[in-house]
Amino acid sequence: MVSGIVTGVLLLLFIGGWIWAWNPRRKADFDAAAALPLEDEDMEKKA
Repeated sequence: MVSGIVTGVLLLLFIGGWIWAWNPRRKADFDAAAALPLEDEDMEKKA
């Protein structure tokens, strides 16, 4: 019984995280995070 409840809660959390990550409003944030490794190291020293 308890394991079924825990499984259901974890499934709901997974689906909620999936919806959050694929939300079109988050695209700009994820694109910026994806570009971080490509930025020049000199920019970090100037900041």
